[in-house]
Amino acid sequence: MDGQGMHQTQNLSLQQVLAPQLQQSLLILQAPLLELRNLVQQEMEVNPVLEEVPEEPNAEERVENERGNDENFKEEFDRLAKLDEEWRDYMAQSSSYSGRSQEAEDKRQFFFDSIATQETLQQHLMGQLNQTPLNANDRKTAELIIGNIDDNGFLQTTPEEMALNTGIPKEDFENMLTLIQSFYPPGVGARDLRECLLIQLKREGRQNSLEYKIISEHMQDLGKRRFPEIARRMGISVEQVQKCANNIAQLDPRPGQIFAAAPQNYVLPDVTVEKVNGDFQVILNGEQIPHLRISNTYKDIMAQDS
Repeated sequence: MDGQGMHQTQNLSLQQVLAPQLQQSLLILQAPLLELRNLVQQEMEVNPVLEEVPEEPNAEERVENERGNDENFKEEFDRLAKLDEEWRDYMAQSSSYSGRSQEAEDKRQFFFDSIATQETLQQHLMGQLNQTPLNANDRKTAELIIGNIDDNGFLQTTPEEMALNTGIPKEDFENMLTLIQSFYPPGVGARDLRECLLIQLKREGRQNSLEYKIISEHMQDLGKRRFPEIARRMGISVEQVQKCANNIAQLDPRPGQIFAAAPQNYVLPDVTVEKVNGDFQVILNGEQIPHLRISNTYKDIMAQDS
């Protein structure tokens, strides 16, 4: 009987099920500031009882609210920190717990990967440069040029200025600029609109066209639409000049704009460290989190029902 009982011994394991409220509390405690702000905003959208506290109450209310919010926030944070410490020990020992689920990790990674993923002009140019066989010095020179190209595709300096600032020969900059001007999009790396349009015509094999000659020799008159003056100087009809102007208008005056502007990513710190009276203090950043309260309308409804 005893032997049979030994064979029928069941393996017992201690399991603890977290209450939904506690799970939510731990999620809020561990969430970075950006995620926490999104969680609060999502909760406000689905929970009509919650409303955001106005940013600028009167002076007395502001002082009282700030004092109460600070006390409540500290009390709540201390409580959650204690819970987190207690449950962290348990979860570390539990074989059934492995941190965030794979689905949660995938969602978290997708959140960060979805920020400013569109390729910029500079990234596109660097990609083409990386596919070009160059020695180390030429690559450095080309990278300096790309770093001085704005989002419209125009070079914001000259080979002379770059040579003066870096000590690299001007001829090296000119050679690498010629290379970059052969990259996509056509017209990139130009120093002005005239050069930009000429580069595009060259890429199309139209360097012997009337359009190329008008841009090369009469750019100022073309910009002011002095078609009769251009026709007189070139010995052609005004109608021909008008037709050439229409063709020139099909070129791209800002070739870099088909790419995204350089992203400006801002990091919101969860905490900041400040030196106060010789001691370093860690200060929680709660400015980006909406302050919530129970809607007065629902308070009145609950009071009437009671």
